[in-house]
Amino acid sequence: MANQIVWCDIPVKDLDRAIRFYKAVLGKPVTKQSFPGMNIGLLPDADDGVSGCLFASPEAKPSVDGPLLYLNCEGRLPVAIAAVDINGGKVLQPKHAIGAYGFRAIVIDSEGNRIALHSKT
Repeated sequence: MANQIVWCDIPVKDLDRAIRFYKAVLGKPVTKQSFPGMNIGLLPDADDGVSGCLFASPEAKPSVDGPLLYLNCEGRLPVAIAAVDINGGKVLQPKHAIGAYGFRAIVIDSEGNRIALHSKT
């Protein structure tokens, strides 16, 4: 296995709203899929490596206190950050250097989850 992290489930309150937010911020399609008893928003690049999905569930609650997921915004970090506020999110920490690992911005998504937007440049 090439990656330690292989998948993530991001809890959301409103799946359609969250799909719009992540599509705008990531600049790639987020695909709504239905399974028996569950609808998800499949994040980009699921077939090519590490990815995840958005899901609504009474048991799972969005949070600013849980693990911090880093999402790939390579080469478009300023555009991704600009899309946060206009799509119902909030920038907590603007773009800042994280040493040899590049840059990140910490944001709250449209559902109340704290996430990191990451780029090496």
